[in-house]
Amino acid sequence: MSKAIIIYSTRAGQTKAIGELIAEGLRIAAADVTMADVKDIKKEGDLAGYDAYLFGSPTYHGEMINGMKTFLFLAEKADLKGKVGGSFGAFGWSGEAPDRIYDTMKNIYKMNMVSGSLRLKASYLDGGISMAQDYGKDVAAKIDSIK
Repeated sequence: MSKAIIIYSTRAGQTKAIGELIAEGLRIAAADVTMADVKDIKKEGDLAGYDAYLFGSPTYHGEMINGMKTFLFLAEKADLKGKVGGSFGAFGWSGEAPDRIYDTMKNIYKMNMVSGSLRLKASYLDGGISMAQDYGKDVAAKIDSIK
């Protein structure tokens, strides 16, 4: 069984909710999923043993939350090259955070990324539930395609 970890930062709870829906999509596709708040990841060893990594942060004033920025420096030490990756986040006016995370995962970590980041205003608006679940299914399919 494939293993994925979803690591999120959140202020109002929407990015966590999106992550939980992505986890549902992964589980529908028979993956084992771990959810973790970015504050719970203390060392790069906490990232070992997964086939896929999804990182999420909301966008506030055009930026990701500071906890996610700090985490990304830690994750750089974890040797995620070639692992499947994806990014997601909630936003109000703009949605730069998931794209910046995605670019870091793809260009700095050299991960095998799904097609694009997932940006939603809220998990429950405008088909967000099915989009997030489908994103999880896409990650699972990407894992299967490289195994």
